[in-house]
Amino acid sequence: MKFKPDLKALSVCFAAGSLGGLSNSLFIWLCGTSGINAALGIALKPAFTPEWLYVRLVWGGLWGLLFCLPLLKNKDIYFRASIFFLLPLLVQLFIVFPFKLNKGYMGLDLGTLTPVLVIAANL
Repeated sequence: MKFKPDLKALSVCFAAGSLGGLSNSLFIWLCGTSGINAALGIALKPAFTPEWLYVRLVWGGLWGLLFCLPLLKNKDIYFRASIFFLLPLLVQLFIVFPFKLNKGYMGLDLGTLTPVLVIAANL
């Protein structure tokens, strides 16, 4: 069987992933500006700028393309979503925080509860 998604499926998956990236970004930004992060001891207060948002929307769209893959096609959409949510979560905690942002594994240099915030944002 040959894998060949159509342009509509790719577009819908990318748009859905971008929407997820937007909701994740709004959640993180609102937690930072409302003082929730500070109250939890998390030193994360991003500025809501186009540069910050653009990267997150594009990466969200790319992660959304996972739904076009023929993996677990016969499974429930919610089961697939919970499996696919783990990949961006693990990349954020074990690649982005330690290597790109120099904030330690799981972002622990930002605060002990940072992994909990990332899990909540990705859910």
